[in-house]
Amino acid sequence: MKMILLGAPGAGKGTQAELISERHSIPQLSTGAMIRDAIKRGTEAGLAAKAYTDAGQLVPDEAVIGIVAETLKKPEFENGFILDGFPRTIPQAEALNKLGVKIDFALSIEVADERIVERMSGRRVCSGCGASYHIVYNPSKDGESCDKCGAKLTVRRDDAPEVVIERLKVYHDQTEPIKSFYEKLGCLLIVEGQEEVADTTALVKAAIEDWVNKAGAKA
Repeated sequence: MKMILLGAPGAGKGTQAELISERHSIPQLSTGAMIRDAIKRGTEAGLAAKAYTDAGQLVPDEAVIGIVAETLKKPEFENGFILDGFPRTIPQAEALNKLGVKIDFALSIEVADERIVERMSGRRVCSGCGASYHIVYNPSKDGESCDKCGAKLTVRRDDAPEVVIERLKVYHDQTEPIKSFYEKLGCLLIVEGQEEVADTTALVKAAIEDWVNKAGAKA
């Protein structure tokens, strides 16, 4: 099973990717992990990416696509993988297609922007031990300090409402159009993200099983 996981920041892609990986015994691949591995191994594409990361710049599409293509040629990915965080743009999706990388389906987890802002802006992190809380879903006893070590709870910069809203704008402008790309290819699956992780997991599981059954019927 070769799939792409789509969804806005905070939609729960990372959690679902881990669960799908475990359930189907296929590796999860993030763009960041692939780039770090290519740099570590000193591949041609990795060295090209290193020049940008060392300069504190974003790695351009050409280098990222080269690293992804290089990674997916490894024997351990022949039977399947989950791409999480790639492709991020239509040109990346088109390049992946031109490279002959066959994707069985792209699964998009849909969550309304308002809910994502609430989820992410409500997150709190302990400044001492790093424990995670949420003011609504998993609050500490007093709402200000960590239950484990007593240190002050803080808001990560990425979770500030104005930052979340900007990240969502970038997602809608650059990444969301990818859905129509895979829809035209006839391989887009949509799942509505739920309040409870277990409920989203059940819907993701059902969508994948439905695809497997339909694919088996066509074979």
